[in-house]
Amino acid sequence: MPRNSGYKMKYEGVEVVERVVQVDRLDNGVAVLTLNNPPLNLITLELTRQMIEILDELDSDDEIRAMVIKGGGNRAFCAGADINEFMAVRDDVIDKKLKKENEAWSKLEQFSKPVIAAINGVAYGGGCEIALACDIRIMSENSKIGLPEVNLGVFAGAGGVFRLPKIVGTAKALELQILGDFIDAQTALQIGLVSYIATDGGVEEQAVALACRFANQSLEAVKAIKKSVRESWYQTHDEAVQMTLNLSEKVFQTPDCIEGVNAFKEKRKPVFNQRR
Repeated sequence: MPRNSGYKMKYEGVEVVERVVQVDRLDNGVAVLTLNNPPLNLITLELTRQMIEILDELDSDDEIRAMVIKGGGNRAFCAGADINEFMAVRDDVIDKKLKKENEAWSKLEQFSKPVIAAINGVAYGGGCEIALACDIRIMSENSKIGLPEVNLGVFAGAGGVFRLPKIVGTAKALELQILGDFIDAQTALQIGLVSYIATDGGVEEQAVALACRFANQSLEAVKAIKKSVRESWYQTHDEAVQMTLNLSEKVFQTPDCIEGVNAFKEKRKPVFNQRR
């Protein structure tokens, strides 16, 4: 069995699960999460399970202020689902596969700190869905992205079908999904799917640099911004106003607010270091 399949192996009589999702914690409060299933970093049931576990751990750790997600190797961010697993889940694809993927990508979207997708190589199908659940996407100049599920007679059932139109608009989202086309970085930038294009080999560096800037901001203010932006998608105007007032009352009581005001008065850069 190939190394990249996320399988269980025996080591001195103990069953060990290979880590197909790895985390590196940088000194500046940034976590780099790697989909480590090269060469294509395919989504397996085990990768999904590990994503759920790791996202819960990182979200509760306020030493982590921002996160970057990337693919292992240089061929793919993530080329989608492992088709070899389809026949094993086809009899109950909802409970065995899609519910778990929706849970994982929803945790990613609702992660309380900023998340940046560093897309180097291809981001197809489920890989595109992971990127769509991130807050910001950066693509290398020769990368490709798309939702080709229609060509298998299905559709993007782990969030892509409803997240894509929120980012690029209804008409373009319908076109991309019904045709199943892959688009290049320049097209993705033009339609607002990605925020930046990086040189090949430079996407992780650019993503980490942006994450470091995010990590220097006030933690509670950043979390309030993320919560307000994401939840307002599903709220009425009045509900969004009330949520904003509730969050504002909270952040105005933080030490970071005092530091921000004092720094403004003293004409210096604020140093935010509040922890929950």
